[in-house]
Amino acid sequence: MFEDKIAKRILELPPYLFAELDRKREAARARGMDIIDLGVGDPDRPTPAHIVAAMQREVADAKNHRYPSYEGLLAFREAVAQWYKGRFGVKLDPKTEIVSLIGAKEGIAHFPLAFINPGDLALVPSPAYPVYKIGTQFAGGKAHIMPLAPENGFIPDLDAIPKKVAERAKIIYINYPNNPTGAVATRAFFKKVVAFAKAHDIIVAHDAPYSEIYYDENHKPMSFLEAPGARDVGIEFHSLSKTYQMTGWRIGFAVGNAAIVSALGKVKTNIDSGLFEAVQRAGIAALTGDQKCTEESRAVYLERRDALVSGLKKAGINVKPPKAAFYVFAPTPFGMKSADFCGRLLDEAGVVTTPGVGFGPEGEGYFRCALTVPVARIEEATERIRGVMCEI
Repeated sequence: MFEDKIAKRILELPPYLFAELDRKREAARARGMDIIDLGVGDPDRPTPAHIVAAMQREVADAKNHRYPSYEGLLAFREAVAQWYKGRFGVKLDPKTEIVSLIGAKEGIAHFPLAFINPGDLALVPSPAYPVYKIGTQFAGGKAHIMPLAPENGFIPDLDAIPKKVAERAKIIYINYPNNPTGAVATRAFFKKVVAFAKAHDIIVAHDAPYSEIYYDENHKPMSFLEAPGARDVGIEFHSLSKTYQMTGWRIGFAVGNAAIVSALGKVKTNIDSGLFEAVQRAGIAALTGDQKCTEESRAVYLERRDALVSGLKKAGINVKPPKAAFYVFAPTPFGMKSADFCGRLLDEAGVVTTPGVGFGPEGEGYFRCALTVPVARIEEATERIRGVMCEI
């Protein structure tokens, strides 16, 4: 009865990609299909035991049951600063350059509210995580799409952005290691982004939740803040979700330029009441504890990546192994539309994949598979895909 009262910003939104995947998967399961879910990037392995143990202790402590601080426990922010220094060699002031988030998605979605006025532009990559564009739209802004082309290594061509667009833009979003493509950015690219941002007075928002999932120890993904001058123009979003298998815990953080971090913090003080302190203390255990668990995760995802790439190639799909993240972004066969191909995989094989077009028009012609099931199930999935390919 209230359909005519729904806000225009909601009516203009497409169905949220991953919610729609959930609906289709559950409908197929209700029909009795054995589903192999390579859709949403939700790690299947449990949170490491030492993090769970810390949470069990802290959740029983009544001091954690009251309202948390808006910017996050200083001890948590200090742990973030320690982790950044050890991992990237980047020194951060925990009091002014770090803010806790209720998951990186929350921070990214709220970020435009701090800087985007109605009609302002944000530079948004495509294909990309949908929240960059959606958060911009919620703030009344407009997204100017930066295509990520395979021939350019899925890196945006900053020189192709019209000068008038660059002069109007308030924010540029980048995301490396990249979702959905698995691409990794170089130091040279980050330096070019810094120069571009300074030349046009643009804020850089770098989303980096996959920095610890990579497949070559000699080429670890770098932080955007490692680039000279990056702290003058940018903020980096991070999450414990993928690094420590903590997707359900909803804990992340943003770091970088103090004024940019402060502006995001002001939005959050008016929207939420902070991150549960018991979760923050478990986050401290994650960031400061033994990092062997991240090495184990990389080994698991490497085995799964190789199994999936090999199986898809045997099925007749020409795919390149990703350098990082736990996704394989593969071309659809015979020029098929991504939604049509993924629909057939679900309906005929019980394999859930994500159509590339759901990440933006530039994702058309691709489908994404998440490495979030064991190798045996991946091998079964590729055999089922092979069966569908024989019928196309």
